[in-house]
Amino acid sequence: MASPGCLWLLAVALLPWTCASRALQHLDPPAPLPLVIWHGMGDSCCNPLSMGAVKKMVEKKIPGIYVLSLEIGKTLMEEGSGSEMPFTSHDQSDLGWGTTSSLVQAEYWHDPIKEDVYRNHSIFLADINQERGINESYKKNLMALKKFVMVKFLNDSIVDPVDSEWFGFYRSGQAKETIPLQETSLYTQDRLGLKEMDNAGQLVFLAT
Repeated sequence: MASPGCLWLLAVALLPWTCASRALQHLDPPAPLPLVIWHGMGDSCCNPLSMGAVKKMVEKKIPGIYVLSLEIGKTLMEEGSGSEMPFTSHDQSDLGWGTTSSLVQAEYWHDPIKEDVYRNHSIFLADINQERGINESYKKNLMALKKFVMVKFLNDSIVDPVDSEWFGFYRSGQAKETIPLQETSLYTQDRLGLKEMDNAGQLVFLAT
């Protein structure tokens, strides 16, 4: 049997760990990362049928999260028109709902009939998709994602073609037949790292 002196020394040695354990039990769990939402064209930050509902859904699913839905107008009407003619070019967000009709924002149109014109004159899409050259930082940054989740809305009437929501597109030279991501040059040449990410299980394809 251990002597009383040894037991006392053991108690003294364990005391700091016991106190630390009790203190840790009273610490609040880490707060979830804040979420910034920037709505698309014709929408508003607080529309109860769109971004307002999304904000409430996120807050319900993740208790304690701070959600900021960016507001760029004083009224719903001003907000909607402001999303098409922005008051500032310095806004940025972590979650965006892109909506387009006859007006194309930020040159988001890839013309499958006039490929050369598209590649030579597009100031955004051709660049970001590495169609004029390879910027390794684009590839590196995209591949840093643990999961790249792509959601395709099957009844989408805005995005053309709908398959482009999964990085598919029209077969070159026409605007009827589409091909999946895996058959595009973007994938086969792995210009953005999507092929490597796909093989590693980092791509998630969802449809609704």
